[in-house]
Amino acid sequence: MFLGASAVVFAIFAVNVAMGAFTGNAFMGDVQEMLVLFAASILFVVAILKKEADRKNKDGS
Repeated sequence: MFLGASAVVFAIFAVNVAMGAFTGNAFMGDVQEMLVLFAASILFVVAILKKEADRKNKDGS
């Protein structure tokens, strides 16, 4: 769930950057881009930590 959410948020960031590069018409400003990329990073870290915890519980460590 968190990994998918991270991918969606990062896709929004990537679309905004591509629009800004090709059309010069980005729909987010610098601060909004930073916050979206930060949210994608946080969601990705949460997903990785949850997978690591699940693996640890599965192994019985």
